Amino acid sequence: MSVKNILFLSLLLFIPVSLAAHFLEWGELIVFITAGLAILPLAAWMGTATEEIAVVVGPSLGGLLNATFGNATELIIALVALNAGLIDVVKASITGSILSNLLLVMGFSMLLGGLRYKEQTFQSVVARVNASSMNLAVIAILLPTAMNYTSIGINEATLQNLSLAVAIVLILVYCLTLVFSMKTHAYLYEVGMAETPETQEIPETQANVEEHSGEKPNIWIWGGVLLVCTLLVALESELLVDSLEVATSALGFTALFTGVIVLPIVGNAAEHATAVTVAMKDKMDLSLSVAVGSSLQIALFVAPVLVIAGKILNKPMDLDFQPFELVAVTVSVLIANSISSDGKSNWLEGTLLLAAYTVLGFAFYFHPVIS
Repeated sequence: MSVKNILFLSLLLFIPVSLAAHFLEWGELIVFITAGLAILPLAAWMGTATEEIAVVVGPSLGGLLNATFGNATELIIALVALNAGLIDVVKASITGSILSNLLLVMGFSMLLGGLRYKEQTFQSVVARVNASSMNLAVIAILLPTAMNYTSIGINEATLQNLSLAVAIVLILVYCLTLVFSMKTHAYLYEVGMAETPETQEIPETQANVEEHSGEKPNIWIWGGVLLVCTLLVALESELLVDSLEVATSALGFTALFTGVIVLPIVGNAAEHATAVTVAMKDKMDLSLSVAVGSSLQIALFVAPVLVIAGKILNKPMDLDFQPFELVAVTVSVLIANSISSDGKSNWLEGTLLLAAYTVLGFAFYFHPVIS
């Protein structure tokens, strides 16, 4: 058993601890920390269960399953926060998920992989396609904000209607990217993949599935694991969000910093570890598929779904972000695209990505609270 698996099994102990902290009223800060730690292993098990089920159902349906559940943890946390009316935290978490995947995960992957291998290569064609998709996402989420800041007297209903229209377009684009990666150009995504008997076309959450024996996994067992983990993540997310404002205030964090830095790390930790692990095995294609694929899913699927959910829940969720958040996303996309465009990586490029994430992290920490 690997060190990572032992760590995630140990963290499962925080599930009963977080529940005890809530019901015995040990304090909001303890509830927040223990609930966050409890979500880490649950997210890992959700990813593993999805991968195991994907092996049984086949590449096409398995790829769709991976694409749907790839960021399930972040989506559940965001939906709970949205239902609680924490719109600014939800928007910040969308920003933070994109930043953490493009800068933090890619940075650590290129740095640690580059320290072991002088230069690593990956599919430049896929990198350019992903770069174009991310550029579209940035433009799409920029428009409602630009409209708000360049128009006088624009009302909230207009922004929500524009955001809803943009969300529908982004979901359509996301579906087309699935067709591209799973059907018409699936061969591009098979290069450099982990050696599995059945290569999955959408490699976003499949990095843990490197080898399978001839006997296929039991779909009912893993389906049950996925269901239980999803319910527990929803429960722990409820505890996390309920204690968020008091706990982060005690820690000296603003809602913006919590949403951009803290929540994405909690929701993405298992996926982050996977991307770095496979990069150190010189499987950079797979590592970038996890990191960039997750960013694309957040921008093209999770954010639009949250806009639609806000409409259903009667919560004023739109794509009108703070200008500073858009600047951060734009900067992260630009630097990630420029570094990955040549299909090669080294430790210095990883360091540059981590430096960019660190600088943005400081900026969000010192960013004043807007009343």
